[in-house]
Amino acid sequence: MKVAFFSAKSYDREFFDPFNGKDGLNITFYDTTLNAETTNLSENSEVVCAFVNDQLNTKVIKQLAQNGVKLIALRSAGFNHVDMKAAAEHNIPVVRVPAYSPSAVAEHAVALILTLNRKTHKAYNRIRESNFSLERLTGFNLNGKVVGVIGTGKIGVAFCKIMLGFGCKVLAYDPYPNEELKTIGVEYTECFHLMSQSDIISLHTPLTPETKHLINKKSIAGMKDGVMIINTSRGALINTKDAIKGLKKKKIGYLGIDVYEQEEGLFFNDLSENIIQDEVIMRLMSFPNVLITAHQAFFTREALEQIAKVTIGNILDFKNNLSLKNEVEVGN
Repeated sequence: MKVAFFSAKSYDREFFDPFNGKDGLNITFYDTTLNAETTNLSENSEVVCAFVNDQLNTKVIKQLAQNGVKLIALRSAGFNHVDMKAAAEHNIPVVRVPAYSPSAVAEHAVALILTLNRKTHKAYNRIRESNFSLERLTGFNLNGKVVGVIGTGKIGVAFCKIMLGFGCKVLAYDPYPNEELKTIGVEYTECFHLMSQSDIISLHTPLTPETKHLINKKSIAGMKDGVMIINTSRGALINTKDAIKGLKKKKIGYLGIDVYEQEEGLFFNDLSENIIQDEVIMRLMSFPNVLITAHQAFFTREALEQIAKVTIGNILDFKNNLSLKNEVEVGN
């Protein structure tokens, strides 16, 4: 079975290469992203393996079907970049990796909090220049602070437990409360009440029509002055232009993001010799109280191993006509 593997990086090859040539799989790695101009690379392949910034819209899926593609295997949990209706119309199942390492993402969210708060990134640069001053490096104790967690799936649960360990009061919002979290001290409340009471707000919810631009002008206005907002979930949960206005007004005191609404074409690429055309992210980067990482929250060896294992398992289930336990259902 031929697999066209898009958006391949060196670390993808490292973890997927051991499966290449085994169990009847023939994987061809392509550095390029999948889009309407690159679908020709999938010709004669039964499977397309894609990542978060690959385009899987109606036009692309139609072309994939014409090329003979029978399965779309995502190397991610999220599938908001896939036109599921088009996939169903062309009878192409979509499988994903629903949970590869919740701890990895949760721990990265905490790293963003600690770095923004204690300014360790600034201290590192100062020390390298022999500047040992503590001026403008003041932080705050996490112990006793109110942390609001929006979304308590597996990543949200892991994050809540870590913040409880810091001695924080943890508020949570999720349409489906986790009973275990309640027993260990997490208090569920309404979303806007959570935003109004929290010193730190961390986003761990999927991107849906209901959650798109959850952080916007109105919700920011109801937050505490100087609030810290952390997003390791999906970029479009935040209306970035509204966030910039909140930063300028000092309503938002800290912003840490590992995802960005317009990250396609930016993240996962070395653009150090290029002129960045995206003025919004350049404006974000100009703030001293903003910390941006390029979609690396998942990026641990444990997570990469699990992604490869589950993705290959999904493809082999399809090859062997077995039940696709990680198939994305239309309407999800």
